[in-house]
Formats: sequence, C-alpha cells, structure tokens
Amino acid sequence: MSQTPKSKPVPSSRIARLSRIGSLATKIAGSVITNGATKLLSGERPVLSDLVLTPKNIQRITTQLASLRGAAMKLGQLISMDSGELLPPELSAILARLREDADPMPKAQLQQVLDDAWGAGWNDKLLYFSYAPIAAASIGQVHKVITMDGQTLAVKVQYPGIGNSIDSDVDNVASIIKLSGLLPGSFDLKPLLSEAKLQLHDEANYQREALMMSRYQTACAGYPCFVVTEVYTALSTDKVLAMTHLNSVPVEALADQPQAQRNALMTELFRLFFDEVFTFRLIQSDPNMANYRYMPETEQIALLDFGACREIPAAISAGYLQLLRAMATDDMPGVAEAALSIGLMQESHSETQQASVLAMGRLACEALYNDGPYDFGASDLLSRLQQAGMALSFEQDFWHVPPIDAVFIHRKLGGLYLLAKRLNTQVDLRDAASKWL
Repeated sequence: MSQTPKSKPVPSSRIARLSRIGSLATKIAGSVITNGATKLLSGERPVLSDLVLTPKNIQRITTQLASLRGAAMKLGQLISMDSGELLPPELSAILARLREDADPMPKAQLQQVLDDAWGAGWNDKLLYFSYAPIAAASIGQVHKVITMDGQTLAVKVQYPGIGNSIDSDVDNVASIIKLSGLLPGSFDLKPLLSEAKLQLHDEANYQREALMMSRYQTACAGYPCFVVTEVYTALSTDKVLAMTHLNSVPVEALADQPQAQRNALMTELFRLFFDEVFTFRLIQSDPNMANYRYMPETEQIALLDFGACREIPAAISAGYLQLLRAMATDDMPGVAEAALSIGLMQESHSETQQASVLAMGRLACEALYNDGPYDFGASDLLSRLQQAGMALSFEQDFWHVPPIDAVFIHRKLGGLYLLAKRLNTQVDLRDAASKWL
C-alpha cells in the first residue's frame, strides 16, 4: 500500500452495526421524501430509483458499508459488476467503492484482537510485527511478521465481531438493495441471501480457510507457474491466519511484461479454472483481482485468499462438462439438455426465454469458437454479455436464480475474462480446455 489510510474502529456489536444501518436508512428516506416532494411540486412524476440513487445517497451508502466492513462490505463485493455480474449500472456504482481497500482498525483494537488470539505479551515472541497493515479488506486486514527464527509471514487478522454480525449485515444490505427499487418485486432474493450467509460464515472461519489453502496447494501442484501460500500453524487460530509471505506486486503489473508471457500465464489461469471445475471439483470462487499477485523474480503468479473455496458437486461438474463439449461442437440441442440439467433454465420457461438463455451461453463461449487465440484485450464481450443479461432480465422478465454453485462458477469465469482484458491478452481458449474436449 502506498500510504497508510486513516484507521477507523470496526463496530463489533450487533446493536452498533444495526444503528449504523438504521441511521443510513433514515437519511435516505428523508432524502427520498424531500426530493420526491420537490419533483411533485414541479409537476414531475418521481421514480423511486431516481430518488434513492442520488449522488449524495450513493456516497452515503458506500461510505457506511465500507466503514462497517465485514459482511456488509463483502456482500457488496460479491455482487459487484467488476466480477462479471449482470446488474443495473446504477447499482454497480454503489458497489464499486466496496472493491477498494477497507479502512484499517486502530492500533488499540488490533492489539486487543491479537491479545485474545495469542495471549498477552505475544509481541515479545516475535522479531518484528508491522502495526501498519499491508492490506485491509472486508473480513480482516493483513500484517507483515518476522518470527524469531527469521521466517517472514503474512498474518490475516479478522475484524472483531464480524462472524456474529454476518446474518444481520446481509439482511440489512438486502434491505438497501430492495429500497433502491432497481430489482422487481417478483425477484426472490431469499435463496441468494441464504447462500451468501453460508459463504460468508465459511470465509470468516480461518481454520476452514487454512484447510482449504492446504488442499488447494496440493491440487495445483502440477502448475509450476502458480504459487500458493503455506499455512503457518503455530500462529493460526480461528480469528488469525498466518501464512508464508510472498514477495509480489499487484497482478496488473503483468501488463508491462512481454505479450508472450502475459498470454502464457493467462492461458494457464484458464486451464486451472477448467481443472477446478472438472478435476479438483474445488474452486476458489472469488475472482477479486487482489487474489492474484505477480512475482517478478520468478515470473509466477501467487494465488491468495482461500476462504471462498467451494467444493463443486459431482452432478454440477458433469453438467458443465457436457455443456462445454456441446458448446465446443456447436451442438445446441446438447447445450439445452445440459443447461436444463444444471438448472440454468427450466422446462417451465417459454421457448423465447430458453432461446435467449442459450444465445447468451453461446455468446459467453465466443472465445471457444475462435480460430486460434482470442483477443480479450480488444473484445467488448463483457459489455455485450451485460446488455444481453439486462435484456433477458428486464425485457423478458427472466428473474431465475440458478443453483448457487453455478452462480459462483460463472462469477469466477467472468473474473478471468475481466483479468484477461485488463492484461490485454490473447488466449486460445480451446487449447486451454483441450484436456476436456
């Protein structure tokens, strides 16, 4: 981090967090009433989403959710456009701020968390501990540590009270989304919210993340171009996760490397994705750019953050393998069969809706039909996918929630598409998937 941002205490009690959301809702409601009355007096018919999503209200929402951190901030990240999700641009604007670094904890609050985890006097047992975090995110912040035997570690410290506030945070954020008026009343958020809570509870369980990190490291041992951090068990607890520190820079730094190197590493990332779905049946489902780091000395990519690892059910894996093979041969009846088996669409959907789903799937696989490398850098595929998704949702009233495993698979693939574009790469996707075709 280039400079240390101003620290802010994390509200750790449910009452404190609820009061923050309540205060936010009151301010927004007051703004809606005032602006609505002004429009009515001027002869205009106000639209709810226009009243809610004023620049001032957007600033209020993002500032408050970012200060809460935890699930409030994480949920915004999970559904943000930058990960390839298909949301209205107004809602995307609210969530964009939540992809940035969070404000770190004050030193006293951090000290208390570590005293509880490691016991009083823990700093006397370390050669070095950086109180200024090297990264701060939604669930916790990361510090650089050097042990007495000279080993350099990255230690992730969870914000206090985060685990206990997940369910209420998710419900509160969902209320703000509903208040925006951007989603139709017929859209049932409950299945997504239930899964979001389960996912966030998993991410807040650092013992589970340590296990997933070890599993993932073993699974991708056959990829010499990737490095996975190792757990340092002596300092790891359910609220503190210690791991090897990797000398690396943001993955965007790869954009300055030779084209061939960028293309090769991006191809390997796509190959790894196919292995996640079909071989490991274990996927790191959070495509946040910060979870990929470039290691200039070894020309490798460091893979980070395994709290979002998910096991993929055998039926979902088999369904996507059928879908991939049918797409690769342009067998649209086979694609339809696979899409129905996965749950991407249902028999009850109209022929027009099903045709639109299949057309959108074919569009998403555009790179698979390319003769040779596909130029992600020059492609507007993501914007075309967004337009197709918006048309399907709003024009055809197709508010269908597929199985959550499918949602996370699509989210990871969308994140890879975005990374491939950001790094201006050309990838032969058919070659990357050749093992499965």
